[in-house]
Amino acid sequence: MTQAPTPVRPAAAAPAAGAVDRRTPWWSTADAVYRLALARGRVARGPLLFVATLQSVGILVLLRGVVRHPDRATSAAIVAGGSILVVAFVALNLLAQRFGAMRAGRSLDYFAALPVPVSAVVLGTAASYATFTVPGALLTAVAGAAMFGLPFGQLWLVVPAVLASGVALAGVGAAVGLSLPRVELATMAGQLGMTAVLFLGLIPAGHLPLALRGLRQAVPSTYAVDVLAAGLRGSATPGGVLWRVAASLAYGAVTLALAARAFRRAVAS
Repeated sequence: MTQAPTPVRPAAAAPAAGAVDRRTPWWSTADAVYRLALARGRVARGPLLFVATLQSVGILVLLRGVVRHPDRATSAAIVAGGSILVVAFVALNLLAQRFGAMRAGRSLDYFAALPVPVSAVVLGTAASYATFTVPGALLTAVAGAAMFGLPFGQLWLVVPAVLASGVALAGVGAAVGLSLPRVELATMAGQLGMTAVLFLGLIPAGHLPLALRGLRQAVPSTYAVDVLAAGLRGSATPGGVLWRVAASLAYGAVTLALAARAFRRAVAS
């Protein structure tokens, strides 16, 4: 007598993408992406960080030779702007190029296929680029303070200023790189953004035309420049530092959210 075949049970339906994302620890994903990008960047980004630091120090040397007798406010603005320029070169310019190349090469599809939150991937990558800027910005600030005869007492403010501006500028760089369809456009936009950080950061706010003063407030790095400049003048207050750092971090949160949305749209296209 032939035995009846055992009925085959239907396979369980795969969980929805949202359910997978909810079961994936967000911070664990961001930390893993951060460590992976940081390990990769130690080799690939080292020479570029050296170039970024040398570029900023060179600008400070040039301005020290041109501006013979600057007042303390002007000197502090120049040194602070040059230090944050290191952040713009790496966290904005290079990250825009990196995400632009990933989009052009369809590398984003790999991360989209993993059961991880997209926002954590964007944040982890952006944070790794921002981290690389700390040594170069600190070296630039120390060299600039020595060149312009500024006090070193509040120079520790370079750390929160660089981290806050790094988050904001990395968010801008990620959003730009993920939004533009071609890597050449992402590269051009990153260069233009770095140029804006250069001019609106190095020139003291009081020396700018009224129209550009409003534009300066829209550039996230200027909040960090003001924090560091106040420290180099020896006039930083806890309240002023906190609200400017908070403004940079809020700007970064918005731009990183926009970058995560651009990531999903790029994968879906």
